[in-house]
Amino acid sequence: MKIKMLSILVFLLVFTGALIAQDFQGVATYKSRRQVDLKMEGKNMTDAMQKQLTEQLKKQFEKTYTLSFTRNESLYKENEKLATPDVASSGGFQIKVSQSQDILYKNTSEKRYERQEDVLGKLFLVQDSLQMPQWKLEKETKSIGDYTCFKATRSEEVTNQTFESDSMKTVDTTYSKTVTVWYTPQIPVSHGPAMNWGLPGLILEVQDGKQSILCSQIVINTDEKIDIEAPEGGKIVDEASIKVIQEEKMKEWIERNSSNRGDGNSFTIKTGG
Repeated sequence: MKIKMLSILVFLLVFTGALIAQDFQGVATYKSRRQVDLKMEGKNMTDAMQKQLTEQLKKQFEKTYTLSFTRNESLYKENEKLATPDVASSGGFQIKVSQSQDILYKNTSEKRYERQEDVLGKLFLVQDSLQMPQWKLEKETKSIGDYTCFKATRSEEVTNQTFESDSMKTVDTTYSKTVTVWYTPQIPVSHGPAMNWGLPGLILEVQDGKQSILCSQIVINTDEKIDIEAPEGGKIVDEASIKVIQEEKMKEWIERNSSNRGDGNSFTIKTGG
């Protein structure tokens, strides 16, 4: 019996070593959704109009991303989609969210990342070190497609930003939230969508506050070699600097648009978290 058990153990070790040794690569597709808190008040605003505007915003936050990865590198970017014609809501009121298509490169062996992003028309290249997330491995499991996934959680401090059109100001509220992910050891890489990484398997699902990200397709070890290249172009800054720049650009936008209000309507939009 001992000899048989030893043979099984040796087989598992050899199998695991061979899996780690191979030039592992793949492409995963993710779909992202976000809950929207929209409160609008005004003499011409009805419940039906508010519901329609909320649906407009929710649809704009529905996105598809591609994560290309090798053993130690990954590239996460939004898939391009055809622009849809603008459809005015009841009363001719429409909300449109301008969002840049960030490109995120991570190198887990060198513990660094680069993110190219557009901040109100100016391109930046954020370069900084990767900080290992403090994951708590849970006991729960579930299936996502053909993969057995394990649950992991972490807590973090986040800032919720509320924009109020009456005052043309933003109000920041900081609080603690729990991020829940599901990863599969069947794909032995420590990558995941956005800044989620550092687990013993690819992350297939993320519940991050009001945002959810779910993997819809995976292609592993294709015949064609996947080349992972960090984005190029833009002013080089670190993470702390880009946050300051974003705050300054938001203030500039508010100052430019503060004189354009006066239609008797007001609205509140919450983002973050």
